[in-house]
Amino acid sequence: MPPMTATAFHELNLAPQLMKAISELGFTHLTPVQQTALPEALAGKDIAGRGRTGTGKTATFLITIIQRLLTQAPKPCRRSHHPRALIIAPTRELVVQIHEDAKKLAKHTELRLHAVYGGIDYEKQQRHFDNGVDILIGTPGRLIDFLKKRCYSLRFGEMLVIDEADRMFDLGFIRDLRFLLRRMPKYNERQSLLFSATLSHRVLELAYEHMNNPLLLRAESGDVTASGISESLFHVAMDEKLPLLVHLLRQEDVSRGMIFVNEKRTGETVAMTLARYGFKVGVLSGDVRQKKRMRILKDFAEGRLHLLVATDVASRGLHIDNVTHVYNYDLPEEAENYVHRIGRTARAGATGKAISFSCERYCFGLPDIEAYIGHAIPARAIEDHMLDIGEPTHPDAVPEGMRGTDRCNHQRSGKSRHRPKGPRRKRSAQA
Repeated sequence: MPPMTATAFHELNLAPQLMKAISELGFTHLTPVQQTALPEALAGKDIAGRGRTGTGKTATFLITIIQRLLTQAPKPCRRSHHPRALIIAPTRELVVQIHEDAKKLAKHTELRLHAVYGGIDYEKQQRHFDNGVDILIGTPGRLIDFLKKRCYSLRFGEMLVIDEADRMFDLGFIRDLRFLLRRMPKYNERQSLLFSATLSHRVLELAYEHMNNPLLLRAESGDVTASGISESLFHVAMDEKLPLLVHLLRQEDVSRGMIFVNEKRTGETVAMTLARYGFKVGVLSGDVRQKKRMRILKDFAEGRLHLLVATDVASRGLHIDNVTHVYNYDLPEEAENYVHRIGRTARAGATGKAISFSCERYCFGLPDIEAYIGHAIPARAIEDHMLDIGEPTHPDAVPEGMRGTDRCNHQRSGKSRHRPKGPRRKRSAQA
């Protein structure tokens, strides 16, 4: 059993192949979440853990899975296409990210990984089961599709991970989740790990129903938001948000930033404006096709795009290194989403900035957000020069992710409607 006081990975007595991968990734010391959860998980205990985004939850359950599969024999009569471990996640983006992280940690092993999710070649995903699978990662719907086709069986599963459990409820996946859980070995014949941003009543009910006396780990105390995030807020009129955003992006010279909006159409307008002002920007929303979505995320992660405009479809499950700035162009309508959005920066001990706009449409959610995070967001004043951004420098530019019809609609709209010139009244931080 690993020592309960472990603070570094070398103290956990991990398999050599796994330890080699961890060293190559530059991991040395455990995060607070990992210090609390990893020793218990490696000892075989069921865990229901709460932790904010970007604190090492994914590495916690992947290390636990890989260590177990390397050190314990599979169940008798298990065939190669029946997974030994199942990871269920609510979104395609989260599945892809978990799969990428798993490949890095399992690179020196012979474990076979497979990820299934909607939006890409169904037949190709189905054929992959013929190659065998040890760790299966997927969204509930696609997992059920292949299960009903008997591409695999859950009867020989040794480990279950439910990631972002609260999001499963939000997206209406709870019935699908229970369908899958009922087809796994009994709760006392497998190890189960559940992670959630909040351990709400409904999440705890799920844990106690399908887990073996789980340990409830609330690994973090104090602020809900990460300590490395510098938060600020502007009280701003609706028609001033775009010029203010352009000014702030220029001022900070942002090389990798995310901008969150509440509606798809708003995101397209913001992205189009930023492209016309010379920014390398992509737009991500729920109806962007999966192949294009993945290409945009890859371009953003590799630096070909500097900005990503997104709805809340992208606010969870994305781990993109070195995101330095997050902008809440619209304050989220649910307080929890504020934490998930700004958690795209300052991950795993890094630092970052989170800047929010409180306008007349979405300002009513601000008290709930501040109550949820346990502190007031410092307000900043708007000065007149911040809104004088001039004319677009690239009037024909189009952001990545815009459909042809959308491009035409925006191009017909003519010049920018911002009011860059002329005297303005003085602004205060508490407008």
